[in-house]
Order: sequence, then structure tokens, then C-alpha cells
Amino acid sequence: MTRLGRFHHPIRNEWIHHIPESRLKRRDFLAASAVLSLLASAPANAAKKAVAKAHPAKPAAKSTAKPAAKKPVHQAVVAAEPAAPSETRNVISLPDEPDKWRTYDIRSTIALSKINGKARLWLPLAQYKDTLWERSLGHSWQGNFESAGIYRDPVAEMEVFYADWSEGVASPQLQIVSQIATQDRHFDITRRGAVAERTEVLRRCLHSTDSVPIDGIVRQTAERAIGRIKDPVAQGKAIYEWVVENSVFDPQQKGGGNVNIGSLLESGNLSGRSADIALLFVGLCRAMGIPARPVFGLRMDSSRLFGSLGAFGDLAAAQHCRAEFYTPGYGWIPVDPADVRRAIRDERLSNGDPKLTVLKKLLFGFWEMNWISFNAAQDVSLRGSSGKTLPFLVYPQVETAEGQFDSRDNRLSYQVNASRAD
Repeated sequence: MTRLGRFHHPIRNEWIHHIPESRLKRRDFLAASAVLSLLASAPANAAKKAVAKAHPAKPAAKSTAKPAAKKPVHQAVVAAEPAAPSETRNVISLPDEPDKWRTYDIRSTIALSKINGKARLWLPLAQYKDTLWERSLGHSWQGNFESAGIYRDPVAEMEVFYADWSEGVASPQLQIVSQIATQDRHFDITRRGAVAERTEVLRRCLHSTDSVPIDGIVRQTAERAIGRIKDPVAQGKAIYEWVVENSVFDPQQKGGGNVNIGSLLESGNLSGRSADIALLFVGLCRAMGIPARPVFGLRMDSSRLFGSLGAFGDLAAAQHCRAEFYTPGYGWIPVDPADVRRAIRDERLSNGDPKLTVLKKLLFGFWEMNWISFNAAQDVSLRGSSGKTLPFLVYPQVETAEGQFDSRDNRLSYQVNASRAD
């Protein structure tokens, strides 16, 4: 019975010794001239935070040898240092500097309580496919589980960690460390020739789901949003702008991605969390025949744009959903309408605020590197689960004989911290 597991890169059977420095150059796009003029006229006043560095052991290949003695889960967690109260950041002071990779150790510590009988846990991992803005470098884990490992869902294009505890374990515990490298993602409208996406992926990104219908009021709203626009990039931008203008970010809204966007539109109250706003964008795109998908993930560092768009310390509630849509020639184009709405709320930006004008233009085609993506899966069926289908997988999930619950339940103690590894 293996109680200590190590796992290196999920695709290559080798250690990664360096990270390629390939990157997309920032080019003028839409309002780049406005952004640069504001950057040139405003001083850079973003303070740099010192982040505590962790030095965990390098991940090793998964061990099949049984340890000599049962080892307790390590509970030590490295937290990022909180920002000083006087620290201010805003989008106008975003430095115009070349992208560079940052490597992070993401440490998740999980403990279960009040559990009767067997238990199984599922935890979403960073996307396993290397991109120009994110790399998954490996995972290591330990705990008092009976068995644990990683499985890949090729249809949903996601990797999931799982752990099983047998009956009689008083305090099921687990710690998993993932090493991730990220950099900013930019859409370059001057560069075409992106590799075409697979047909089956595009088909999935055009279908309706339980929470994202694409007919009725959704189709009617999308038609009003794009008007007579024919160019697919411009159509995506028109839908993005409509969502930004008409939605409201509300972190207290119940559901969080489990709300039917058709019902949301019929109610006239387009308020919700990031997943709700991202799914609204996705549904309107799909209704017009534009492949689109939500991308669920986790904030893990401070933001160079606004303080409210970053996260530090315990990241257990730092989940955030972005979106992307597909156009031939350009491939997937990133957007983040929810963060525009969040900045409006948290930074109290007025409609005429020049910082808001810049932010709206910037977040069409840009993802900041302080976030990792888990997956774009919808209507998720967990392997080995007898529970219901989930609208998405972004929270740790646990199933016992008494049913299924996630990290928002007090039976599951969940802590996540990120530290710079480079």
C-alpha cells in the first residue's frame, strides 16, 4: 500500500531542466496607443511585494515501495507576505516590460473530519498541455491515504488528482505540491497563422450545456449585441463589451457557475461571480456559432493592474474563471470580462474613469500571469464517483457513503498557498 507518492512531468518521462523563453511579443492592438500614452504620462507606483520562498524537495518519480512507517502529513504552509496597507496599484501604472516566466510552488493541504466509512477525494490540477503562457512542471504528494494518483480525462482535457481513504481512518489528511510556470498571455491581432484547433474540440465548444443554453433569449441577446458585425473577432469583442456593460460582479451571489444563463437573462438581473459572467460570455458566443469556453482556475499572486485582481496568503477561496473564444487564423483569444466588473465594484470606478477605459480594452486579449488554469470542462463526471454530474470542477470534491460535498463544506479543511520557486 503506497502512502508516499511522487510524480514528475505528466507527459515527458524526464525532468524539465529549463523553461523555454518563447513568448508572444506585445503589439499594438485596438487601444494600445491609449494604453501606452497613459503609461507614459503616469508614474509607476506599484509597490513590489516580497514573497516568502519555499524550497521543497524536487519531485521524484512515483515510488512503488511501501514506506517503513506511516508518515504524517506535513502541515507546514508557506504564506505570501500580506500587502502593506498603503500599497496602491492601478492599471495606469502597469509597467511596459518584456514578459518573463515565473515559477510557483502551489501547496494544497487537505484534512477531512466527521467522516464515516470510506472516502474519496478529487482535486483539479493545472492544465497538463504546455502553452505559451503556462507550464505544469510536476506534482508531489503525501498523506495517510490508502491509494492516490492522477488520472487524465482526454475528452475534458483535464488532469485530476484522487486519493482514497479506507474505513477507520480517524483523520484523513493529504498534502500535494504542484510546480507551475506562468507568464502573461497576449493576443496579437497583427499575427495570423495559429494552428487550427481540432474539429471535435470546436464542436464541444459550440454545444449547449445544462447551465449554458444557446437558443431562445440567449440567441436573441447575442444577435442584439453584435448587430450587423460580420468579422468573427469583432463579433467576439462586441459580445465582450455587452457583457461588461450589462453584468454586475457579486461575490455573495449563490450558485457560482451553477446558474442557467437563460434564466439569468430572463430575470434581467445579470449579477454573479466570475463563473457566471464568463459563462454568459461563452453562451452568447456559442449562440452566434462562435466556439467559446470558460477556463476555470486559481489566482495565486498579486496583480500589477489593481490590488483587487490579485490574491495572496490562503488561496482556498481565490478561484477565478476567465474565458476564450476561437476564430480561424488567430486561434483562441483570451478575455476576462469578470475582472473588469470586479474592478468596477472593488475599485469604485466610474463609467468615465480613464483607468476603466484602459482596463476594458486591455482585458480583451490579455490574461495576467498571476493565475493558473485548471480546465475548461463543463458537465463533469468524476471517475469512480456515484454522485451527480458537476457543472464544473474547480473546488476539491469528496464523496462518502453519506454523499458528495466540496471544500465549501466544513467537513473539508482546505488550505492553498503559493510561493515563488525561481
